[in-house]
Amino acid sequence: MKDRASLLTEQRLPQSSGLDAMSTQQILAIMDEQNQRAVAAVADARAAIACAVELVVEQIGAGGRLVYVGAGTSGGLAVLDAAEVPVTFGTERDIVQAVFAGGLDTAGQFADVSAEDSAAAGEAAIDEKAVDSHDVVMGIAAGGTTPFVHGALAAARRRGSRTIFLCCVAPFAGEPQADVIIRLLTGPEVVTGSTRLKAGTATKLALNAITTTAMVRLGKVYDNLLVEMQAKGCAKIWDRGARIVAAISGADHARAVQLLEQADGSIRHAILMHMRGIDLHKASQLLSSHHGSLRAALGEPGNR
Repeated sequence: MKDRASLLTEQRLPQSSGLDAMSTQQILAIMDEQNQRAVAAVADARAAIACAVELVVEQIGAGGRLVYVGAGTSGGLAVLDAAEVPVTFGTERDIVQAVFAGGLDTAGQFADVSAEDSAAAGEAAIDEKAVDSHDVVMGIAAGGTTPFVHGALAAARRRGSRTIFLCCVAPFAGEPQADVIIRLLTGPEVVTGSTRLKAGTATKLALNAITTTAMVRLGKVYDNLLVEMQAKGCAKIWDRGARIVAAISGADHARAVQLLEQADGSIRHAILMHMRGIDLHKASQLLSSHHGSLRAALGEPGNR
């Protein structure tokens, strides 16, 4: 395995030399400047990110799951993305999952940081998830060398899963094999080795891009509006749901609220009920026959 000291994420950033002697404004200026590199790194990796999206769409569309694997900041960002997807897009909670090396304690802190050093533990975690050829496993490791992630990806490949490896370093001997490798080359950190900075920012941007684009492709969005979201749970979401129904269907707000109530909070069903003049049962049948796509159910062309 590559000498960790030579990894791009472990190098010292010349611009932040003497950081502890700088003023607050000087530190923030350096961080602002370096954060732009995170954005640029994601743009530079767009082709690989697009390939990852296609894999995720293919596997989830065939009834599979996206399973993230990571440790430290990388694992924490995976947990966050997995938690956000069902809330945002109304998916089942097991569609996007995260395996965190060592787990999290009741306070949400890293429970056992030493677990990331075990490839066998990564393999066992994937076996426990019972991943198969329908799933896609994405290993996330900013520095690229985390044994837990390597073990998980190797186990996933043995089980026939498709695989993605996301890192923030150049190619190195001994890196894991994967169908798609995403390299977010953010460079040395303002605080040496603290990959919760640029590397973490770029990773979060990439995960947002992958799952958001995949969910759009899977029909969870109509135009640029969330239509798979369940408009239940709190007043804010209910109001947002009613506004989405009104915007797409042309119904006034009062009618949109009434439709949502009749559709038990389902935005897509409420829209179809109004635009097609059908009841909830027929709206469900129509959506089912078009694989859940509102655009297709409305008979409109789209890129699916």
